[in-house]
Amino acid sequence: MSLLRSLRFFPVACTGRSARAVLLQPSQPWLTFHAGPSLSSAASSKELLMKLRRKTGYSFVNCKKALETCGGDLKQAEDWLHKQAQKEGWSKAAKLHGRKTKEGLIGLLQEGNTAVLVEVNCETDFVSRNLKFQQLVQQVALGTMAHCQNLTDRLSTYSKGFLNSSELSELAAGPDREGSLKDQLALAIGKLGENMILKRAAWVKVPSGFYVGSYVHGVTQSPSLQNLVLGKYGALVICETPEQITNLEEVGRRLGQHVVGMAPLSVGSLDDEPGGETETRMLPQPYLLDPSITLGQYVQPQGVTVVDFVRFECGEDEQVAEAE
Repeated sequence: MSLLRSLRFFPVACTGRSARAVLLQPSQPWLTFHAGPSLSSAASSKELLMKLRRKTGYSFVNCKKALETCGGDLKQAEDWLHKQAQKEGWSKAAKLHGRKTKEGLIGLLQEGNTAVLVEVNCETDFVSRNLKFQQLVQQVALGTMAHCQNLTDRLSTYSKGFLNSSELSELAAGPDREGSLKDQLALAIGKLGENMILKRAAWVKVPSGFYVGSYVHGVTQSPSLQNLVLGKYGALVICETPEQITNLEEVGRRLGQHVVGMAPLSVGSLDDEPGGETETRMLPQPYLLDPSITLGQYVQPQGVTVVDFVRFECGEDEQVAEAE
């Protein structure tokens, strides 16, 4: 008898029953059992996985591992992911340390009578256009703003301050993040795989009777903050305004534009003789938007007095930045 023929007749031979009886008997109960979790349990696990993935942005593989490690506890899994990502980020940062970071973004954030400029650098322009990098710049701006607003000086005149890279790194990350800005830097390096630095920040606070004009060149809109703009150059111009001026915002923007374009080193005086293209004092410089007059000649009829300014250029040499 062939093997196929013997297999067909094997049940009948074993039971002694007819083939018809074997075919008509109900399915064996064990055939309905499944190894592993129930359908409802599997659906619940998938829902948790999707929720963790949406909340953290990490890969499915890492989110699955986090849930398994933390016994399905969503909060613990989220914390575990952040700690692992931070470890990986610091490890990458150590490997990438020393690679040049000439690209990046300037961030300008204004809230009420306070304005901040920050600079965060990376290796390539490609990464500077990445949403995760822009979110890091946003976080640095928020951390600097919180630091500035926590200063309790009573202002009779304007106040201006600077933070270097190490000071900036130690600031708290902000209201919706744990740890410091250097922790956020490590997470960004881990995700984007480039060397990055929190280069510097400047802040200005003004009392009544003063105004901060601002301008950013090469504007990219912030990922989520309407009052934050990103670009390659930025300027803050502090003006004294004893009277209410209707077009003050436009005047402040034009002054900031001039500072970005003409890169002055000091304010100068309205009494200074007009200078040429090489003039480094702001007021006697040819006005950027109308070189037939000086900036002082533009400002004087506007009813404002320029008292100070800050200019950031992304990737400029440390010596230049310190001199300015």
